[in-house]
Amino acid sequence: MRGVFAPPGRYSVRTMELVRLCQSAHERRAALVERLRREGTDAWRLMHGAAEGRPGFTLDRYGPLLLAQTFREALTDDELAALVAWAAERHPETQLAWNHRGPAAHAGRVIEGEQVCSERGVRFAVRARHRGQDPWLFLDLRGARARLAGLAEGKRVLNLFAYTCGAGIAAAVAGAREVWNVDFAASALEVGRRNAELNGLDPERLRFVHEDALPVLWQLAGGEVKGRASVRPYQRFGRESFELVFLDPPAWSKGPFGAIDVVRDYAALVKPCLRLLAPGGVLIATHHAPAVELATWRGELERCAQKIGRPWSALETFGPEEDFPAFDGRAPLKIALCTAGGTGGGPA
Repeated sequence: MRGVFAPPGRYSVRTMELVRLCQSAHERRAALVERLRREGTDAWRLMHGAAEGRPGFTLDRYGPLLLAQTFREALTDDELAALVAWAAERHPETQLAWNHRGPAAHAGRVIEGEQVCSERGVRFAVRARHRGQDPWLFLDLRGARARLAGLAEGKRVLNLFAYTCGAGIAAAVAGAREVWNVDFAASALEVGRRNAELNGLDPERLRFVHEDALPVLWQLAGGEVKGRASVRPYQRFGRESFELVFLDPPAWSKGPFGAIDVVRDYAALVKPCLRLLAPGGVLIATHHAPAVELATWRGELERCAQKIGRPWSALETFGPEEDFPAFDGRAPLKIALCTAGGTGGGPA
């Protein structure tokens, strides 16, 4: 094992502390990284600043790309130079890019072109910088994608708020017979198509639905688009049934078909999901709002299913893997694996 990285003395005390924190995080992940590599994974969070001593800073690995992100203060030239040197020592097969996502615009450090990372052997396209801000693959959902893949063989899968279709691609590679990926962003779905190509997937098994998730969900559950939203243009669908649903909504958003507010009304999303789940089907749902406790959300999921008259036959909750520690032991990201009982419900 290499010795402790010692940045040159010309760096400031603050810079040397940042490097020390990165090195400590790197060492804490040794067992996890060994396991991930055995599984065919080369993408993980190297440092989760919120819980590891530098709030507003993250450092992620995506195959040959290291991506530093700052959400409050931008890196100084001193800090960036030290991080580049540390990365060259500890991850010599990678290049380090930096994106600043705080209030002040900053050029950061750009690595051009598309790279490819792997998760359990599934290949995903990544870019250090693109038209959006979020990376193309959310690493905190790695555990949820693994659970989905473990259930997907032979199943019909609905991936809602699909973004770049990471969950849908994982399910398809695992043998799902059909996968629908639904998202309002055409650019994100194009990345999903690229991911399908990278994995040599049969396009006949994949459907990319460029539409707001709400009208699609309502219709697939047997309901209608009502009120003023009904006069807007939207794609028409009949009622469908799925054995697996992956639901990863934003914490809050407002679109032409209404608002999504997972803090005040998560049930509005769960009810139609329950109605389109086949008997024994599984909903894998996420909740990203830190203000909502896991027990509170779990209770909401249970009450929602009971009100519909289709209580869950099993409900398991878990969080992200070890590379996303929480300073208080309660990770903001909550994941639920809910197994439907009985038969499907009526109209949404």
